[in-house]
Amino acid sequence: MSTHRIRTALTIATATALPLCWAAAATPAAASPPAETVGSGCSALPHSGPGSAQSLADKPVVTGAEQNSSLSTLVTALKKAGLVDTLNHGKHLTVFAPTNKAFSKISKADLAKLLDNKQELKKVLTYHVVGEQITPKQFPNGKFKTLEGGELTTQASGSTYTVNNTAQVTCGNLKAANATVYLIDHVLTPPK
Repeated sequence: MSTHRIRTALTIATATALPLCWAAAATPAAASPPAETVGSGCSALPHSGPGSAQSLADKPVVTGAEQNSSLSTLVTALKKAGLVDTLNHGKHLTVFAPTNKAFSKISKADLAKLLDNKQELKKVLTYHVVGEQITPKQFPNGKFKTLEGGELTTQASGSTYTVNNTAQVTCGNLKAANATVYLIDHVLTPPK
């Protein structure tokens, strides 16, 4: 093969290959798959947009919770307790987030009393937060110190995950920018 033909072949190959390389470099990498969620209530989350697992992923935990209408009572309580900045700026947290249905199990009078007592409210809410990210694999026979200072326990049996033998995880292992979130169906009570 002549030198001219080799140069022509190389020129054609380069002209064809470079745009393909540039296109591959310009194509964004596929987003990593979301973490494996647990709990039968995960199917009720929207697949996209406000309240979805994806809407939480790139936001600090309270900012993300504000996007989920089933957490509006929790968000109100966090604001009243002055904990928004603490949780949004915390690192590697786990938040056991009581849903509106969980708060509805408390009488209206008792809930109003709790929301009006900033010190007690702060104690109850920080009992729902652990200073490390907990995975579903850590649930069986788990014991974790909360930001409140008390200890909570976790259990797992099949696809059922519980906290303190009273609250069931309805949807969990949701990832916020700075926390792992487990939605729970009861408000936890700190030990006396």
